[in-house]
Amino acid sequence: MLIGCIADDFTGASDIASFFNKGGLSVVLFNGIPSENKVENADVYVIALKTRTLNTSQAVQDSLQAIRWLKNQGAKQYYVKYCSTFDSTPKGNIGPICDAVLEYLNVQYSILVPSLPVNGRTVENGHLFVNGVPLDESSMRDHPLTPMWDSEISNLMKEQSKYPCHVITQPIQQEIINSYKSSNNSSRYYLIPDYSTDLHGENIIKYFGDLKVITGGSGLAEHLGRRYLTDSLTTELAKNNSKTIFLAGSCSERTREQIAYFKEQGYQSYFIDVLNLKDAKESAKTIWSEIKNKNEDILIYSSDTSENIQRNSNSHLISELIEETLAELSKIAIEDGFTNIIVAGGETSGAIVKKLGLEAYKIGRSVTPGIPILQPLANTDIRLVLKSGNFGEKDFFIKARAYI
Repeated sequence: MLIGCIADDFTGASDIASFFNKGGLSVVLFNGIPSENKVENADVYVIALKTRTLNTSQAVQDSLQAIRWLKNQGAKQYYVKYCSTFDSTPKGNIGPICDAVLEYLNVQYSILVPSLPVNGRTVENGHLFVNGVPLDESSMRDHPLTPMWDSEISNLMKEQSKYPCHVITQPIQQEIINSYKSSNNSSRYYLIPDYSTDLHGENIIKYFGDLKVITGGSGLAEHLGRRYLTDSLTTELAKNNSKTIFLAGSCSERTREQIAYFKEQGYQSYFIDVLNLKDAKESAKTIWSEIKNKNEDILIYSSDTSENIQRNSNSHLISELIEETLAELSKIAIEDGFTNIIVAGGETSGAIVKKLGLEAYKIGRSVTPGIPILQPLANTDIRLVLKSGNFGEKDFFIKARAYI
């Protein structure tokens, strides 16, 4: 193994796995830390955790446990992957996790690179932008679990990390890197380079590609993969013509657009009212009894505006109830003969793969950048496509179905 990677949720893990794969590396994706040490060989192991919204102490503990497992497997380099929209909560987990990994591996410094330019996430002068709009002015500022209150990465890290951040405000040169090293020779620290174009990404890997620990979104993974110059090829999975169930728990603006477009094109759908779930008027079993006799692909969604989600009392408890219901529906669907599952929402995806109990996956072609087709090693008939709520164009569901 060349690279060991931990990711803060399952869609983030499949996202970065797809870019490592595109860069020429063979990848195995694990849902959580593997229960056995004997696993399929690959250039990259990616471990999907659920640390984005976990309490901080548990998130750090889980991350270090995963890093230790990767170290025992012989990882030469480590990648701490977090969301390309960072985490703007003052008590967020990115800082504590990165700090703990640097300390455990005895590393002086790393880089903070949440960029993914192909999907509109860029960093300029230390500020994070989404499609050219500062993070805190984008639609993500109203996220019910991790609201985006600032776009300046060093400000976000100031509330989370023990160590200082330095923004590289000019083209990267070795002399600049050396000056930071000399001025911080007795302390750990982070550097924040610009990354808004592919050329920036290539340059970051040119100067920082040999770091023992890299932290960021998935934007650097393809460039890092090419640095190793292996002969690995993207896995081609055979097409699967079985029926497909679509499950959407994300309340992002992008997912709601995708749902609307799917319905406009005449496809079947079923809306889950969270109030009915709260009052036990509806459950996964009752929903399935309503739809199971339909001989068509169907979308089941609970996606609503963040205002409505928050209005329904405790948004965290509501989110967990939605995730559990959609996860149970995925299990019932598989038991009833469905083999294709397409999911919108990072937390929802994590709940679904946990419910299905599928531990490891091969990475197939990407439906769109950062969203690959997954084939469980334990059941090669199944195909999963799992996306973060904010990713994909409006026709994503239809496109994903065609790719499977």
